[in-house]
Amino acid sequence: MKYGFDSELYMQKQKEQILKRISQFGKLYLEFGGKLFDDLHAARVLPGFDKAAKIKLLTSLKDESELIICISAGDIERNKIRADYGITYGTEVARMIDNISKLGISINSVVITMFENQQAAISYKNKLENRGIKVYLHRKTEGYPHDVDTIVSDNGYGANPYIPTTKPLVVVSAPGPGSGKLATCLSQVYHENKRGNNASYAKFETFPIWNIPLLHPVNLAYEAATADLQDINKVDTFHYDAYGTMAVNYNRDIEAFPVVKAILSKISNDSDIYKSPTDMGVNMAGYCIYDDDAVQFAAKQEIIRRYLKGCCDFKNGLADEKTIHRLEFLMSKLSLKPEDRAVVVAAREKGAKSEKGAMAIELPDGKMIRGKGSDNMCASASCVFNAVKVLADIPKSVKLISPEIIAPINKLKKNTLKDKDKALNLEEALLALAICATSDETASKALSQLKYLDGCQAHSTYILKEVDEEALRKLGINLTSDPNFLSNDLVQ
Repeated sequence: MKYGFDSELYMQKQKEQILKRISQFGKLYLEFGGKLFDDLHAARVLPGFDKAAKIKLLTSLKDESELIICISAGDIERNKIRADYGITYGTEVARMIDNISKLGISINSVVITMFENQQAAISYKNKLENRGIKVYLHRKTEGYPHDVDTIVSDNGYGANPYIPTTKPLVVVSAPGPGSGKLATCLSQVYHENKRGNNASYAKFETFPIWNIPLLHPVNLAYEAATADLQDINKVDTFHYDAYGTMAVNYNRDIEAFPVVKAILSKISNDSDIYKSPTDMGVNMAGYCIYDDDAVQFAAKQEIIRRYLKGCCDFKNGLADEKTIHRLEFLMSKLSLKPEDRAVVVAAREKGAKSEKGAMAIELPDGKMIRGKGSDNMCASASCVFNAVKVLADIPKSVKLISPEIIAPINKLKKNTLKDKDKALNLEEALLALAICATSDETASKALSQLKYLDGCQAHSTYILKEVDEEALRKLGINLTSDPNFLSNDLVQ
């Protein structure tokens, strides 16, 4: 994919903007939207964006900052999943703590928000505290969102426990949206000001990008990513009225702004602290796009990817019709169709000749690799093996795994493990390849090419098993699938 975004410039500008806000207020509670680690959406729609940009930025500010992580009690209870990695929000918080600690960034605590005595949340709190992590409980804010006098009082934000902090920058992050980051920030700002400390709030949210057009594909891709939340980008009328310039924000921030502004004004006794929701942000991404055509193409591909994923989620009962209609509307806005994603066409052409499904992978040089399922190996394994053969310049006819090795594995799966499908899944096939690589130079050469699949596009003609999706995720392959099952069995 052609690059169009300068990630180094982005981190430089973001750091400058954050330090400017700190100097303005003395102490800044910064709501970090999106993902701290592995911001895969940003990397897909802004080619050239470093998916670790946010954590690198935070690392560069580690002497001035500390981190609070929020997670909703309801998300703990429901075992809410981070879709791009297939792990729960609770597991993602633990992963964040492990990875951030290793970078030398100070983790202050975890806040469990919207707490209503859920047993799962209590167990989660105990688990973290037993590992030495400070945990605070925040309940629903009395009076929110309309009764500002109650919100900004000892019965509102004052009812939450104060979290002692020592650094001028306090980053408030979360495993995903709806985790209570804003409420935690404002609660802390209330407590700080009550103690005579000058502190305020700002927001670091990559999308929508405020200074590119409302209907730019990057901003529409954000709507596609949040289709289940029904987020809609709008012109920030507060910003236009204040400055006479157009800015883009999303509906929830615009709708909440009068309340947030009133709360901040009451806390700080400064009615002019912010004039628009866009003013609250520190997003500099729009200044770092240097090839708009490349970015637009990538964003359109992401909208198609989100649409196809939505269709599969609907088939699996994980999305409703409203979400699908929203995605269809966004596709139609840019006159997009699934076939505009090249790997879709390639996979379907191969799938028309196979009853066991097919997959296509587009290599970094644009070459299209196809694979189909067989009695010995699933379609995703077949396609990945064909791809590494091409990358390693190994003839297509060469068997990377000897039939003498595949046969006993197939037999074990069918006869001993009672697996309905004896064919090797992708993870099993890669493990077998790794074993073969210890004594076979060709297999070793193929294995060494797996790292070059990171960032490649792929499409499957059927909904893959979780084990295959997980293996493709770990390889860094951007997968889409047609909303079909390989069989009529309810357990695939």
